[in-house]
Amino acid sequence: MKIKSSKRWKALSAICVLIGISVWVPNIVFEYGYGYWLLTFIINPLGILSGYFGRSRLLIIFNMIMTFSFFIFMFVGYLINAMIGGHP
Repeated sequence: MKIKSSKRWKALSAICVLIGISVWVPNIVFEYGYGYWLLTFIINPLGILSGYFGRSRLLIIFNMIMTFSFFIFMFVGYLINAMIGGHP
């Protein structure tokens, strides 16, 4: 029973990671500012919890990255912009 429950928590955590990635696709691919990325602040912390219950460090890390993905994308964007001499 415990192994089944662990697999379910891991699957739920993996689904949260995939949802977190998929909500960024419209912004990156279509280059239009949809607000779907805000769901990463709701869905991925739930993925962190389910990864904890499923005892999967890798899924916890992926969900943490997706939770803070907005700040990561902002940092990378400003860094690239500064390197090529542009203005934000």
